[in-house]
Amino acid sequence: MPVLRTLPALSLTVVLLGLVSGSAPVTGDQASGATLPLLADKGKGQTVALLTRDETGTRFVRSGPAIRRADHFRAGSITKTFLATVVLQLAAEHRLSLSDTVDDHLPGLVRGHGNDGRALTLHALLDHTSGLYDYTADTGGAVPLPPGDAVRLALSHPPTPRGAFAYSNTDYVLLGMVIEQVTGEPYATVTRRRIIEPLHLTGTSFPGGRTTLPTPHGRAHTAGGRDVTDLDPRVAGAAGELVSTLDDLDRFYTALLDGRLLPPAQLARMLDTRATHGLYGLGVYPQRLSCGVTVWGHNGRIVGSYVRSVATRDGRHVLTYRLNTDEAPTRRAESALLRGEFCRG
Repeated sequence: MPVLRTLPALSLTVVLLGLVSGSAPVTGDQASGATLPLLADKGKGQTVALLTRDETGTRFVRSGPAIRRADHFRAGSITKTFLATVVLQLAAEHRLSLSDTVDDHLPGLVRGHGNDGRALTLHALLDHTSGLYDYTADTGGAVPLPPGDAVRLALSHPPTPRGAFAYSNTDYVLLGMVIEQVTGEPYATVTRRRIIEPLHLTGTSFPGGRTTLPTPHGRAHTAGGRDVTDLDPRVAGAAGELVSTLDDLDRFYTALLDGRLLPPAQLARMLDTRATHGLYGLGVYPQRLSCGVTVWGHNGRIVGSYVRSVATRDGRHVLTYRLNTDEAPTRRAESALLRGEFCRG
């Protein structure tokens, strides 16, 4: 499985850990959260940290000292929510339409082996119904490629049936190229101006070709224990290069879902999952918990890191957690964590 392929259908071995309280105070009903289960393999030196916000305040907990609240880390496919937000902002400004074809903006680029950009809409890229082959299935998410090379690699394979959900990092590489074509600026510059700076996400950046993480940061490891803290983020590009912090990701998803980044019509489109039969919206996906609460967000898995951010529909209750490894928890374990946080009371 390529390390950039995300969503909760993961089945890796994990061990349930109790939590050690972090630096932020635990107050009121949050006292029960001190035993919230976070998942990692302690025998492999894995560490987990969580930051959650709701009307009672902010809580930071961790399973060990290897992760600090202020640490920068690679956020992987959470990048997709940022890019989808920018595309929907441009749609709201009538600078593009989600019904535009890929060929309308990148003429002649998507051709060959049954792939045809004249038949693919931007909407199909946003919700992964394009059928385009995921180029990271060939690179393992470990080979840095310019966006044009990543697309050409994907187009050397035939597509899956259009209209069916099939998660593909190629979709968002193309969306990064569309943003640049429409605005005349790189997607990183546009996203920084439209999202990162207005929300004061001071720990969030698009590193481009920079292989080191900003300070402070901890170490990142593969599932086998190899240190991969230094990494060329062009292995992911527009599909997953973002670097961020726990605080910044909580702040971003809160602002997105409470309506500060998108007009109501565009936010409704982002959360519309009918085309994927409930699996995925536009850069976000839902998870309905057993208590009836539905949370929205995304996860990110890149070499050396796994992260998940989720929030309630109104953005008032948000949680981000991360591991210092790319060995992600099982879907069952992750669901138990979310139930423990969002089904309290």
